[in-house]
Amino acid sequence: MVERMTLILDAFDGGASRLTLEEVACRTGLPRSTVHRILDQMVRLDWVDHASFGYCLGRRAKSLSHGDNGHTRIREAAAHLLHELHLQTGMVVHLAVLDRGDCVYLDKLGGQLAATLTSRVGGRAPAYTTACGKAILAGLAPEQVDSLYGPRLERRTDRTIADLSTLHQELNRIRQRRGLAFENGEAMAGMACVGAAVRSPEGPIAGISLCGPARPGHLERVAPLVADVARDVSRTLYPELGAPRRGRRPADAPQQSWSPHAMERLLATQSGRWM
Repeated sequence: MVERMTLILDAFDGGASRLTLEEVACRTGLPRSTVHRILDQMVRLDWVDHASFGYCLGRRAKSLSHGDNGHTRIREAAAHLLHELHLQTGMVVHLAVLDRGDCVYLDKLGGQLAATLTSRVGGRAPAYTTACGKAILAGLAPEQVDSLYGPRLERRTDRTIADLSTLHQELNRIRQRRGLAFENGEAMAGMACVGAAVRSPEGPIAGISLCGPARPGHLERVAPLVADVARDVSRTLYPELGAPRRGRRPADAPQQSWSPHAMERLLATQSGRWM
């Protein structure tokens, strides 16, 4: 069994490799039925992930090949941009990655305001309760989201999304807003957040959010800044996505990159939870 598992893992060229069942069987020389049975076991143990496109390396396999799964690299690429974002807005900034169905926080900046939030570096929260988590989930295929949760979702507050169907509706709204995710009191009563995903060429790898006391109209004003920072971190990590922007505008004038008309159209698709 160990020899066959090794053959299957070796069939993947790297962390971004995606193979169908037939391709794995062809590369390993093993019978298709044997490969299917072993892959099912490896999916359950997180060595391999299964989605609509086929199979790819899972969390455990990637962590072995990349040490901390690339988290240090993400933190280093984002650090100065997160600091700048906090200085521009005065809000709490989070950097998080998806682990199973949870957000795991890699970084948190925010001075005294940060102490009022329950989040902490290394801590977890259900991804569907947070803006950065929902931004990441919106970049996944629906069946991948289905594999993370059951039909009923645990509530953190009376505003938390409580079922998978409603979550899919919210993720569709986020996609219509070009990846901007909002939450208002879904993770912690009285606090609101806006988030966007950091992306690789294969999909979302992290999320960035701004959080603070819920105030009407405030999130709309800072949302373009979050989107710009997430885009710049993505381009820093993956230069093929384009060169990072320079000289970002201050928090009181984000309209240069997102016009008022564009924001009005994006925010017209909001769910009503965060307004």
